[in-house]
Amino acid sequence: MTTGTPPPTAPRRSRARTLAPLAIAAWAVLEIWLLTVVADAAGGFTVLLLLAGGIVLGAAVMKRAGRRAFRNLTETLQQMPGQPAAAAPPATGSGGRGNGFLMLAGLLLMIPGIVSDVAGLLLLVPPVRQWLGRYAERSLERRMRTASPGSFSDVFQQARIHRPDGKIVQGEVIRQEGAQPGARPDEGPRPPLTP
Repeated sequence: MTTGTPPPTAPRRSRARTLAPLAIAAWAVLEIWLLTVVADAAGGFTVLLLLAGGIVLGAAVMKRAGRRAFRNLTETLQQMPGQPAAAAPPATGSGGRGNGFLMLAGLLLMIPGIVSDVAGLLLLVPPVRQWLGRYAERSLERRMRTASPGSFSDVFQQARIHRPDGKIVQGEVIRQEGAQPGARPDEGPRPPLTP
C-alpha cells in the first residue's frame, strides 16, 4: 500500500564538505613536514623562535585590528542622527576596510606552521588585502545575481520545519487589537498542540 509520499532520501553531500577534511589533513601534514625540514636545516631552537615570533606577531595584529574595529564602531555610533556628535564630519580614509583580513592574518600567524605564517604575512600587505576584498565583493555580487528571485513568503517556505514523517504543520498568528503586546489574558490551561 502506498501513501503517496515519496520515500525520504538522504541529502547529497557537497563537494566542499567532502574535500575540506582531506585538504585540512594535507595542510597539517605539509606544515609538519616543513617544520621538520627547517629544524634539520636551521636547528630546533630556530624553529621554536619562529613559532613564538609568529604567535606574538599574530596576537599584536589581531589586537590592532580589534582596536580599529572598535574605533570604527564607536565613530559610526557617534554619527547616528540624534546623537550629540552627529554634526562632526565623518572620518575619511579606508580605516574600516580590511579588518576581517587583518584578523585572518593574525590568526594565520598564530597557527604554528610555515605555510600559515607565509599566508598571514601576505595578508598584512595592503595591496593583497585590497585585491582579496575586491575579489570577494565581485564573487558575492555574482552569486547574488545568479540567485533565483523570490518573494518574501518564499523565504518562509524554505525555512519552515519539515517533520520526519513528511507532514507539515502550518499555523497562523492572530493579533488582537487593543491588547498589549506582552499581556495575555488568563484563559486557564491550554490544550496540547497535536496534529
